[in-house]
Amino acid sequence: MSEGDSETAIKIGGFNLSGWVMAAAIPVFSGISGAVYFGYDALSRFNAVEEAVEPLLGMESRIQTLEQAIADNDVRGLASKLSQISTQMATILEQQKTLLDMRSKLDRSVTITDGLGDKLDRYNQEINDLWKAFDEAVKNPLK
Repeated sequence: MSEGDSETAIKIGGFNLSGWVMAAAIPVFSGISGAVYFGYDALSRFNAVEEAVEPLLGMESRIQTLEQAIADNDVRGLASKLSQISTQMATILEQQKTLLDMRSKLDRSVTITDGLGDKLDRYNQEINDLWKAFDEAVKNPLK
């Protein structure tokens, strides 16, 4: 710098930068650095969104596979089949109730008839004894 110069100047790498050049360059460099930072931030956000959306792109094929499986398995026809099964189950439950009632009646009748065999044998023996006595009385009426 010379003594007569009232301007402020800086010598960098063989270049003399005066005050007004620095005053104009600082906002330009500041704007450029802000633009670079904004571009980097926007690109980072875009990459993050792209990574988040990537699994959703594969969902379309999974949805198509599920739709195909539903169509193959006839899920819409299951409602009528389920109602038929429900009706059949109700019928089976009613028949089971009837069978259980019949079983309890059979158990009661078995309990009643268990002692009848012995009684019938005794009655048969008594009847046979009466017939023998009758036959003896017919052969010897005076005795």
